[in-house]
Amino acid sequence: MQCILKLPRWLLFAITCSVLIFTAFTTHADNLHANHPRIKKLFNDSRLELGGWIHGGATFNPSQTNGFNGPVIFADQANRFQLNQLNLFMRRPVVSEGKVWDFGGRFDFMFGTDAIFTQAFGVPAFDVNSGEPLKRSNWDLNLCCSSTRTYGIALPQAYLETYVPIGNGLNIKLGHFYTPTGFETVPAPDNFFYTRAYTLNVGEPFTHTGMLANYIVNKNWLILGGPLTGSANGGWDGGWDKQLGNWSGLAGFTWTSDNRATSFHFSGTYGEISTRSSEPWGFYNIILQHRITPKTLLVLHHVYGLAGGVLLNNPKYTNVTKDAEWFSAIAHLYYDLTDNLAIGARGEWYRDKAGFRNPSPFRIAAATNVVNGTAVSYAGDLSSVTIAPADYYSVTVGLNWKAAKTLKLKWDLLKKLNIRPNIRYDRVDAYHTAAYRPFGGNKDQILFSLDFLLPF
Repeated sequence: MQCILKLPRWLLFAITCSVLIFTAFTTHADNLHANHPRIKKLFNDSRLELGGWIHGGATFNPSQTNGFNGPVIFADQANRFQLNQLNLFMRRPVVSEGKVWDFGGRFDFMFGTDAIFTQAFGVPAFDVNSGEPLKRSNWDLNLCCSSTRTYGIALPQAYLETYVPIGNGLNIKLGHFYTPTGFETVPAPDNFFYTRAYTLNVGEPFTHTGMLANYIVNKNWLILGGPLTGSANGGWDGGWDKQLGNWSGLAGFTWTSDNRATSFHFSGTYGEISTRSSEPWGFYNIILQHRITPKTLLVLHHVYGLAGGVLLNNPKYTNVTKDAEWFSAIAHLYYDLTDNLAIGARGEWYRDKAGFRNPSPFRIAAATNVVNGTAVSYAGDLSSVTIAPADYYSVTVGLNWKAAKTLKLKWDLLKKLNIRPNIRYDRVDAYHTAAYRPFGGNKDQILFSLDFLLPF
């Protein structure tokens, strides 16, 4: 346990400063609202909101010695603490019904080890079809902290939003925003588990740049869609300054039952891979949610993706161009033991059929850039990155414990504190190729993690 909790001095300083600043801010804000009703009225009238969360944790992995949990990302650091997300946001939400136009927007700032997975990295260091070097997006890559290998800054959302009083109401976002597809997501408060499924990690987009429209047809049906740009990965994780001539599309719908106990969601993206290639890149995902009882939720999730004519180099394919497919099936089950304690389980099968989507460690691959004609990664040694056609299996069991409410702590700062112990088992089987052992030279691993989440 000492090796997990042994932190570098600069990180201890950063965490301490973050907590002190947050405490001072919340205390000062409360005093402002209490002593200056005009300021409180101004915020209420403008509907301007400030908030965020602090999220961090530690993972014990007895099978790893190189510092990474193999192809598991987000909680990818083995046997050490990570400050995953210090996320701050400012927003003005728009109304969702009525006959009056409304305008708003949102901006998010994230610091932590999750930043690299949240940046607009949709223009990779090398063209996925030809292997030629590309100039990467300048939106939020390399803003800071490359010397630390693990910490960075991301700007995952920056969009304007409007409500248009047409029919039952049309909502439009314009800018850079989190994808509306999938079940799990990047923001820590929106997930039950510390680790994420492979499906989120490498099977779906994280963000988009473009426009997204939502329209409520009636109480059962919602449709969504819009154009996407700024990406050399078929509209995934695009930025503002590269590949703006490459347009893709996003579309989908959600059906919800009359009693709101069941919902069915279908969505996906499709477009040309980049301005250099007319090959297709697309995926779809299906999510079925059913509340079996008021305390029990079942979620079934399926994803299929395709990238045309990509250049592969792995134990099965050496400098081969072919279509790459990936797909997965996931089941989630959650149960509220009490008002302050919930238990969850997740099982997943993910197939990277061509050995294209799931490099290990993902952090080192994601931080790759071309410097003076040579590929380098500030996150580690590029020669240590491996990938192979493979089936990945994982089972995760964990708890969500609202500790402050259970212990009846009176300090307002801690009322939303969530403690999440997890146990996860991973196994990989090579798909029609030589044995693949990305877990510290093993085909499987077990992770014991404990993280905290504090929204404010």
